[in-house]
Amino acid sequence: MSINQGDIWLIKFYPQVGSEMSKKRPAIVVSHNTIGRLPLKVVVPITDWKERYKNYPWILELLPDALNGLNKASSIDCFQMKNFSDERFIKPIGKVDKQTLESIHETITKVLNPEYKLCD
Repeated sequence: MSINQGDIWLIKFYPQVGSEMSKKRPAIVVSHNTIGRLPLKVVVPITDWKERYKNYPWILELLPDALNGLNKASSIDCFQMKNFSDERFIKPIGKVDKQTLESIHETITKVLNPEYKLCD
């Protein structure tokens, strides 16, 4: 099973605790293909798009197309990035383009620190 950066996979997000994403859902692999020695990937979950998300700087809109394999307008929730075992990955759905992947990485950086600098 080859899981690569930019791939969209259907993933098991359970068991869930509190307000974490839950159930089986698509997610985008954001970790670099060569980082780490354990069978783990960093992902950001995808959920339904809601118009109010336009005001949330940690959520990106993702429209369906032939490359990503999605069938409806979706949200990329960069605040809920996770490290998951390869065993949670069910099946590949599609991919995101380089520009979308770069936007995800920029948004994750903002989530980690809105001023783009390390704490003193």
